[in-house]
Amino acid sequence: MEPKLKQVDVIGRGGFHKLAYADWGPPKAERTVVCVHGVSRNGRDFDVLAASLAAQGMRVIVPDLPGRGRSEWLASPSHYTDRAYVRAMSTLIARLDVEQVDWVGTSLGGHIGMLVASERGTPVRRLVLNDFGARVSAAALRKIGSYLTRSWRFASVDEVEAHLRDVHAPFGKLSDAQWRHLAQHSAVEDDAGLLRFHFDPGIGLRFAIPILLDVILWHVWDKIVCPVLILRGEDSDLLARSTVDAMLKRGPGVSPGRVTAVEFPNCGHAPALMDDAQIGVIQNYLLTD
Repeated sequence: MEPKLKQVDVIGRGGFHKLAYADWGPPKAERTVVCVHGVSRNGRDFDVLAASLAAQGMRVIVPDLPGRGRSEWLASPSHYTDRAYVRAMSTLIARLDVEQVDWVGTSLGGHIGMLVASERGTPVRRLVLNDFGARVSAAALRKIGSYLTRSWRFASVDEVEAHLRDVHAPFGKLSDAQWRHLAQHSAVEDDAGLLRFHFDPGIGLRFAIPILLDVILWHVWDKIVCPVLILRGEDSDLLARSTVDAMLKRGPGVSPGRVTAVEFPNCGHAPALMDDAQIGVIQNYLLTD
């Protein structure tokens, strides 16, 4: 199964920019799922999950966030803001011509999902947060920031793969084919013939100032009324188990029993969602009325 590769024009600071996305499954499906990746990744991370959900009759939309993958870079590093991401996703959802979507967001994709789901009249029917929540570790964000601000270059896809296996070991136990898939879609050739990561280096400049305090998002969480599934890697350094426990006890979705959580063993931040068991959890959740 292969997706249709599309794009939509999004207005923002500096003018319009192209947002690329993959469109999987039947276009007139009863259920549409939007899958949004992490800060340094791109939509190809969801190929395995998207193909599986599409095989169950769902339409699956997988964007490359602005500045990543096939999407255009923004005019300035200062333009990579929560507002810009929410605007881009709102435009994309409007393009789909559907009343509701289910949202699967990994890390930053989960953050954007929380912001969209917290708005009045949100189109988000169900929200899946993959290793993201209402309190995010400052230490983990500093680690991500130090990684993004480095200028990585590789001589071959083999070198990219070796690097990803090391740095992203917390993704969990992936097959050789899955690691190769991530490597092939994580880097592109630069002007010198070397491979660089497939995102705008300006994104890293957003982390130039060290984050000293945990990011607190309870004010967002307290506005989310749709059902939420929280996924956590058991060794996650970004989403603490105590935060998940607190999210299960607080918010408008708690009393009706709309908030649930699952912890995946043998992984940290963030579960790759390529494992059959992980895909099964998401699939069952989205298909349950």
